[in-house]
Amino acid sequence: MSRTTLDTPPTASNPHAPLSHGLKQRHLSMIALGGVIGAGLFVGSGAGIAAAGPSIVIAYAVSGLLVMLVMRMLGEMSAAYPSSGSFSAHAERAIGPWAGFTAGWSFWVLLCTAVGLEGIGAAKIVTGWLPGTPEWAWVALFMVVFCVANLAAVKNFGEFEFWFAALKVGAISLFLVLGVLAVAGVLPGTDSPGASNLTGQGGFLPHGGEGLVVGLLASVFAYGGLETVTIAAAESQNPVQGVARAVRTAMWRIALFYIGSMAVIVTLVPWDSKEVVEKGPYVAALDHLGIPGAGQLMNVVVFVALLSAMNANIYGSSRIAYSLVERGQGPKALGRVSAGVPRVAVLVSCVFGFVCVLLSHWRPDDVFPWLLNMIGAVILVVWIFIAVSQLLLRRRVEREAPEKLVVRMWLFPALTWVALAGMAAIFILMARQPDTRVQLYSTGGMTLFLAAVGYAWQRARARR
Repeated sequence: MSRTTLDTPPTASNPHAPLSHGLKQRHLSMIALGGVIGAGLFVGSGAGIAAAGPSIVIAYAVSGLLVMLVMRMLGEMSAAYPSSGSFSAHAERAIGPWAGFTAGWSFWVLLCTAVGLEGIGAAKIVTGWLPGTPEWAWVALFMVVFCVANLAAVKNFGEFEFWFAALKVGAISLFLVLGVLAVAGVLPGTDSPGASNLTGQGGFLPHGGEGLVVGLLASVFAYGGLETVTIAAAESQNPVQGVARAVRTAMWRIALFYIGSMAVIVTLVPWDSKEVVEKGPYVAALDHLGIPGAGQLMNVVVFVALLSAMNANIYGSSRIAYSLVERGQGPKALGRVSAGVPRVAVLVSCVFGFVCVLLSHWRPDDVFPWLLNMIGAVILVVWIFIAVSQLLLRRRVEREAPEKLVVRMWLFPALTWVALAGMAAIFILMARQPDTRVQLYSTGGMTLFLAAVGYAWQRARARR
């Protein structure tokens, strides 16, 4: 089973040496705090607001509750069994090697593709500032910078994320303060909008239940990336304490940053304003307040959020790949560790991400959309593996090592079943929507393929 707490020191001559423990508590604390403020919140929330109107607040609250349950379950297992493989290692321990294989490699594909998508998003912002510069060159530059940083030492990833997270937390905190003052009517030069934007333009549910469903689906996928802290904890100086602290503060972070900011935005700005989608909801809200340069400053924050997500996904994908190989579920070369870093895994993950960027230019009408659809519902598949693994592992830990239950799932097993029911409901809602139905089927096909390969590998290994 994947563990990063072995005593053997990492050396270049030992291809299966453990990872280092170069992340400090301040790194982990800020990763946990800033990791919840992802690119999906800044970039993707505009489409959700356009679909659901003011009811997007309800959508983010419902999906936020589901994410809190998932994080609690994952935190319970990660505190008991710290591992760079996180949920993949837990799935193998609880269900079997095929489950760890399926969860791990599907998530690896998701993260690597996301690296490319975030690079494209960041490059679009830069080309807006510097018209005429090639987009692909900026993506390549970002990829090289973060690849080199992740190749050198894990503390470099930690430092980048520490400062990225500090900027994101500071920016969104300032946004919330200004927004609340404006809503209250005490911000100089602004008048309180009252409830006019919540009840006007079609009301709180302008597109009815269907609009709320679309907003709910958009909000679910905006929460992606919260798993990184449980992966990073395995390389921290005190993984159990780090996971426990991150999980216990997840509730207020989600409530404040996601639900709170959505409430401020739809109160300040008419939900059907074209700027919400074109400029992004945060930029639109600040422009609406008439604060000079605030909108452009928020563009800088969005740019930083995209770079932060790139950095985190390069790190996460390389560690998931390392853990899979360490457990005998991938090419041995990916598991080679130098100076405590799985450098081959870092390089391969970056190359895969850049190939996705090239596909967006070379095959934008067939291969690239197929790839995007294939990863569309991966996060839900991962959440299901987390919930099932926690159901199975909790009883085992209570029986064999109850002292490892530093973090406990609330009202077990009732809330675990509630979470599973919520995930099933989201799958049903996706099947009802034409746009998400294709994603559901494509992800399902990839998941079944990986499960078949993983099961065949498991059977072959059992016969040796």
